[in-house]
Amino acid sequence: MTKADIVAKISERLGMEKNEVQATVETFMEEVKNSLEGGDNVYLRGFGSFIIKTRAEKTGRNISKNTTIKIPAHNIPAFKPAKVFVEGVKTNVDVK
Repeated sequence: MTKADIVAKISERLGMEKNEVQATVETFMEEVKNSLEGGDNVYLRGFGSFIIKTRAEKTGRNISKNTTIKIPAHNIPAFKPAKVFVEGVKTNVDVK
């Protein structure tokens, strides 16, 4: 499912104009991004959390030059689904 599909479904379900829904979805995503970039996690009860994970420093390999490189510690955005969400997927989606 793409962002356009989400906008179309919400627009159809709520009877709103697609451009209004598009603006709302874009604003939501921008606010989540701004919060994470500002160092704040975003918690959506019953859905999940957008969190900042810290990756420790580690040693990697450049296989083309056969050298080791040091990868510094860094933060990455992550999504942690709520337990209700996880259980819903487990019970409703067939294993492929």
